Amino acid sequence: MKRLEIDPKKHGVGRTVVVVDDNPTIRKMLAQAFLSDGFKICGEADNGKEGVALAKRIKPDLVTLDLSMPVMNGLEAASELRNLFPKTPIILFTMYGDDVVNDEAIKAGVNLVLSKTTALSTLVDHAHALIGR
Repeated sequence: MKRLEIDPKKHGVGRTVVVVDDNPTIRKMLAQAFLSDGFKICGEADNGKEGVALAKRIKPDLVTLDLSMPVMNGLEAASELRNLFPKTPIILFTMYGDDVVNDEAIKAGVNLVLSKTTALSTLVDHAHALIGR
């Protein structure tokens, strides 16, 4: 049996992430970006309420949230997640990255707001910077 070789360039090895977005295509793209970087678990949820419940179960190293989602939006979810996981980095990955959103996101406990036009590799790089690796 062949041993699985771990690519030293993959910084996410052993890390877990929760991706919360109501658009399944975007959610899958984000999940694939993290998994291809070596993250061991990428939990997916399509609204903030499911994202919070999933985070409680897997205790992620990082959470990405969309802003506009049904049931519970990204800012509401960020606020709950910040209370549950005071040190876990939260990235708001949204189409709406204006100053008002940035201010509200900071108040909700979001560490970084990125536009969905940002390259996925840049998102992953920011994730590592926030996690501290």
